[in-house]
Formats: sequence, C-alpha cells, structure tokens
Amino acid sequence: MNKVILMGRLTRDPEVRYSQGASQTAVARFSVAVDRRFKREGEPDADFFNCTSFGRQAEFVERYLHKGTKVVLSGRVQNDNYTNKEGQMVYSVRIMVDEIEFAESKNASGGGNDGGYNNGGGFGGSGSAPAPAGAGDGFMNIPDGIDEELPFN
Repeated sequence: MNKVILMGRLTRDPEVRYSQGASQTAVARFSVAVDRRFKREGEPDADFFNCTSFGRQAEFVERYLHKGTKVVLSGRVQNDNYTNKEGQMVYSVRIMVDEIEFAESKNASGGGNDGGYNNGGGFGGSGSAPAPAGAGDGFMNIPDGIDEELPFN
C-alpha cells in the first residue's frame, strides 16, 4: 500500500501548465511545508514535499491555492529520480495528489474559499450565509429572548 496524508502550508504559488494534444490536461506543481511534531536542536522545524495534481483538481489548485494556504492532502509517494548535467543520479520523491482540501477557514488564512476538492466529488465547505458585522470569530450571536424557540436548552 502506498498512501500518504499531509497537512501543511504551500511554500510558493502553484505552477500550472497544460499538456499538449487534442485534450489539454492541467498539471499543477506545488510544494507543501509540514511542521515536524518533535523538534531537535540543529534540525529543521519542517519537511518540504513536492506535490503534483492533474485535471480539474489542478485547475482548482491554480484558482484557489496560493503561498501560505494551509491544506490537507492525501496521495501516493512516487520516485522522481533523474540524472543531472554532471551525470550524477539525484534521488527525490514527489507526492501525487489524490485529494486536497483547505485546512483552515478563509478568515484564518486571510482569504480564499472555505471548501475543498477531490477527484471523487466537487467543492465542499460551509455554504452558510455571511456572518453579521462584528462576528469576527465566524459565529453569529443569538439574540436575547430567543431561548424559548431553540430546540435545546
């Protein structure tokens, strides 16, 4: 089994290209920084993973994700080895993304869409009406005297 789940922030804006041919397919490449749970002195605080998504999912990445966006994704690890100009083999891996969603609200991230997209469906998210002015925490204040109408107490 080859399955990976990551939660982190994009380190740069995604790079999107379209394949050549009769049916052009979007290919999005981006990098995600994932904080390490345990940090040792002198070691990095995060790991960086190169990720790739295709098709409609890549178009979603292009449209809604940008540097600093916190996401949760699942996919598979694939070797991305190559020989450099000096003839030396360079070993690396790439995450081939199967699903990707926002990991925080648009208020917390400073903008964007509060939903997600995966290969098996469409956009998710709250679908709620905008919060009234002054409700910066995303919750609506319940008016006084409405207790009798609530189904719970």
